[in-house]
Amino acid sequence: MSAPSRLSRLRQLSAQPDPHTQLLQTPAWDGPLCRVRLDNTGAAPAAIQTWLLFDGDLGISPDAAIYGEGFQMLAQTMGTWRSPEPVGRCPDASVYRISADQGYHTIHNLLLVEQAGGWLLLGFTSCQRFGGEFRLYPDGRLQILMNGEGRALAPGQHWQSEALLCLEGPDREALLAELASRIGAEHPALVADVKARPSGWCSWYHYYAQVSADDIRENLAERAARFPGLRYVQIDDGYQARMGDWLEPSAKFEQGVAALASEIRAAGCEPALWVAPFIAEPGSRVFQQHPEWFVKGEDGLPLPSERVTYGGWRCTPWYVLDGTHPEVQAHLEQVFRTLRQQWGIHYFKLDANFWGTIHGGQFHDASATRVEAYRRGMAAVLRGAGEGAFLLGCNAPIWPSLGLVHGMRVSDDVERHGPRFRQIAREAFCRAWQNDRLWALDPDCVCLRDLPSQRAFEADYQFHLAALVASGGMVLAGDRLRDLDDEQATWLHKLLALCEARAPAARFDDMGFSRGRVALPGGGELLCLFNWEDAAREVSVPAGGQDFWDERPAGQRIALQAGQGRVLLYR
Repeated sequence: MSAPSRLSRLRQLSAQPDPHTQLLQTPAWDGPLCRVRLDNTGAAPAAIQTWLLFDGDLGISPDAAIYGEGFQMLAQTMGTWRSPEPVGRCPDASVYRISADQGYHTIHNLLLVEQAGGWLLLGFTSCQRFGGEFRLYPDGRLQILMNGEGRALAPGQHWQSEALLCLEGPDREALLAELASRIGAEHPALVADVKARPSGWCSWYHYYAQVSADDIRENLAERAARFPGLRYVQIDDGYQARMGDWLEPSAKFEQGVAALASEIRAAGCEPALWVAPFIAEPGSRVFQQHPEWFVKGEDGLPLPSERVTYGGWRCTPWYVLDGTHPEVQAHLEQVFRTLRQQWGIHYFKLDANFWGTIHGGQFHDASATRVEAYRRGMAAVLRGAGEGAFLLGCNAPIWPSLGLVHGMRVSDDVERHGPRFRQIAREAFCRAWQNDRLWALDPDCVCLRDLPSQRAFEADYQFHLAALVASGGMVLAGDRLRDLDDEQATWLHKLLALCEARAPAARFDDMGFSRGRVALPGGGELLCLFNWEDAAREVSVPAGGQDFWDERPAGQRIALQAGQGRVLLYR
């Protein structure tokens, strides 16, 4: 007699509230998909902090390998059920303080578990109101819940949970494809309307916040001479007078960003702009004139983000615009309508989006969850940006952004160091299944030149290039274009050609990500090889390959230096 499936086990773990309470919970299954209804049958409101859907043991070994999503871009989990390990630098619990994680580890919205003969996938296919959480206990216990955030369920009223999907199978990629399809039914993907995968140049990774209008003009001219395939010129953080005052330029953009955007269009490409729509610094005009627009603390005053979560990376403390406030929605809509209609910009890199879902504060609409607050604010941004806009989410809450952005940054900021190259590659590979399904995937910028404070070895840069090929997403150059030598320019042109052809992400043999294959749209295949170790090694490859970058023939034994990546072309 065969063992029961994980799905049948899960159905038996339905968590009923205490029978002595006024809450009644009813799960409704449709094949592998479940929605749970919670009714308040009593005469008084019930404040719901943790809405437990399922609780128990699925018979999974605590030593099983796992992958788990984070609530925000910088958090992911690998390792094992018993010993989870962060993939990036900023876990949800310890750095962003989103969950308490006392005696358990929280994974948000997607959990993959490796088991004999394949994988178990547990994932929420919607995120309209609640964040879904999986709590993994070291002994194998699993709790699946909605975060109710203490919101009140009125007498005679009910809540509907987000939709939970349970799949098992031998092919991890196929399970993720099914998840993407189910998500698309709940949150139609905006990327479906994007005709060309975006490419361009970004000012941040050479100039950072010190960028000036003259820096933009220099790279605009270099782009025209050597890199016409870079469609967008992205003016990143540093152009604005203050965080929050996006229509007021700094002294380094004395003629204004609108005039510079006109110059960019006149040069034959498109202007793009960095905006952090939900945050403002204390000295900003928007904060000084409209403190009532901001998320409040228990004291009734605007809440500095550092009090409840990671506080931000510059110009702090950050205060957070309340997406449930009608005047904030009108403000966001007007800002982006101005940027679109008067400045002529339709590509926006939206950074610090996580703060739109800030926890621990009080919203203008006290009944709204943080997911609803963010989604209302983002809906206003979309209305203002208008049809044909491209919104790129960055430092964003992943699942709450479903259906609200055209592209998504899926990894930490690139730095020219081997360990950071490897970190962001792993982050991007874990999320590559989302590419062109949920949104256009942004694996962050191509950076090929050392800076005084950032230095990498040749093997590190080769790893970085191979990772960008395997990620299969957007291509934005991050170096000062004048500094790129002829060889580096050739590498960038090859990446741009893959972007233009909409080459897919690599399909990896396993989540060790040492060997992945990219099926080229015009025929042929790229074999991406990665050495994650600190020692050199040799790998066997099929005959007939050639190096993708210099087109030299490759043998059947490939030597990989420590931390090196290679890409081989098979026609």
